[in-house]
Amino acid sequence: EMMDPRWRPTVNEREFIEQALQSDLRVDGRRPFDFRKLKIAFGREDGSAEVELGETRVMGYVTAQLVQPYKDRPNEGTLAIFTEFSPMADPAFEPGRPGEAAIELGRVIDRGLRESRAVDMESLCVVAGKHVWSVRVDLHVLDNEGNLIDAANIAALAALSTFRRPECTVGGDDGQQVTVHDSEVRDPLPLTIHHLPIAVTFAYFGDGNIMVIDPTYKEEAVMGGRMTATINSNGDVCAIQKAGGEGVMSSVIMQCLRIASVKAADITSKIKREIKILRQKQPTKFHTEHPCIP
Repeated sequence: EMMDPRWRPTVNEREFIEQALQSDLRVDGRRPFDFRKLKIAFGREDGSAEVELGETRVMGYVTAQLVQPYKDRPNEGTLAIFTEFSPMADPAFEPGRPGEAAIELGRVIDRGLRESRAVDMESLCVVAGKHVWSVRVDLHVLDNEGNLIDAANIAALAALSTFRRPECTVGGDDGQQVTVHDSEVRDPLPLTIHHLPIAVTFAYFGDGNIMVIDPTYKEEAVMGGRMTATINSNGDVCAIQKAGGEGVMSSVIMQCLRIASVKAADITSKIKREIKILRQKQPTKFHTEHPCIP
């Protein structure tokens, strides 16, 4: 019969990973609070980015369309996150329907982005109560080698930071006719992004007294629980989300937040640096000073 294609740790492997962690070393040679190597690449189209975090790969793609706003928020646009796993990403994923993992991943990223009010929603309003931009972020997991949350979150931020929507003008007899301009005619507009909420995920081992950031697939298979702190480079905590494991002591959480804020600042600089390089390569696209990232 078919073996479960997903890697399951043997008792020996589990002990090996936990013993290595006791001595502050990880199976891949990292220290407990090192991220794997992060690479960010941008696609040819505005609003597409591919992120590699070690061997984990996620692609982000942003699109927008005009829709009617929600009744209770007549002058705000909307933002939605969709996640899907390529069948090749991980043999345990079911192709075709979003599994629990995909839904959970989308939820964690959605919450970190939305609760932090990172993307300005009011600037997406064209005609209050009638026409607003609905922004959609599609995240495709290409390879799951662990810590999808942090990789997918960076992919979402990188894609949102380089997305531009068409310019609109409003006119007509009733002053509510919307004309959407082609990018040849009028420069498209970037989103207004107030800050970058960075997800930093910790895995717990033992009695919650050993923790590491950016767990690999194998570490995730033996971890007792997980905590994701979403935090920006000012050190504002946007969300804390826990999964599995025993209750974690508040002193441990405080230590995690201190580490996370340092990591968030590093990753923020990296994202901004890559965007700056992209702008220098495509000066015609970004000849206006980009308002979106402070």
